Amino acid sequence: MKAVSCLLIAALALPTLATARDMSPEDVRKLPATAPTLTEAYGADPHEIGELRVPKGKGPFPVAIVIHGGCWTKGFETIRGTAPIASALAAKGIATWNVEYRQIGDPGGGWPGTFIDWANGADHLRTLAKRYPLDLKRVIVVGHSAGALAALWVAARPRLDPAITVRGSDPLRVRAAVAIDGPGDLAPFVGKDKAVCGAPVISQLLGGTPDAVPDRYRDGSPFRALPLGLPQTLVASAVLDPSEAETYRAAAAAKGDAVTVVTTPNSDHFNIIAPGEPQWAAVEAAILKAIPPE
Repeated sequence: MKAVSCLLIAALALPTLATARDMSPEDVRKLPATAPTLTEAYGADPHEIGELRVPKGKGPFPVAIVIHGGCWTKGFETIRGTAPIASALAAKGIATWNVEYRQIGDPGGGWPGTFIDWANGADHLRTLAKRYPLDLKRVIVVGHSAGALAALWVAARPRLDPAITVRGSDPLRVRAAVAIDGPGDLAPFVGKDKAVCGAPVISQLLGGTPDAVPDRYRDGSPFRALPLGLPQTLVASAVLDPSEAETYRAAAAAKGDAVTVVTTPNSDHFNIIAPGEPQWAAVEAAILKAIPPE
């Protein structure tokens, strides 16, 4: 694929952007969200559930798998934090599957459980498509913060060695990934994770340091799986620095992947996932652009 150069989206109303407000996780969780069409388990654990929102109409509809962030750690975030964007995308005609998963502190969270949940949650779309008008040839994956890594990793799964347990035997192939303000590689995030999350969460997620468990850092990092063979969009802001996004983009481009980097003026980690805020408009446009044509 021909590499796509860095795209700076700054064409929104600048006076509005200049007065944009900083937002907290609580601010986002307070935003309105529509009731899901269905809440369903994709596994036996109470955390292995997802919310399906199906747009009005006959379909079949393209689908966005949505994965929340929260430092991969219990108590930081749940699917309520991504329910507003799942609702906003459904209003645009995209079915959304907003996935919960086990995190550090949950029984079975960390390696390999968190990654297995991302895999099984994505694959559960095949079950849902038997009952709802979902177009499995037009599936993308969208993740925020820690979920940004998850989104890229779900996209990378078919590239992983079939012997790797977390990969699964038959990964659902997505057509594009949108990673919103989160890392695409785990080892370089060690150290920065303490500043962002208040604790060394990467070593907790993977059960050790890069020297102690190098295979986990390799198998859990989308960057190590490049090229993914599909379009990727990175939204850079407070956690993913634009220079770090550009490093990813350049490495992906050298291997033939098309990666777009999106930045917006006055963005912070949460106003970019807040429908109604001007920064979200740029992110939403990038997600809509990632949907494959019929």
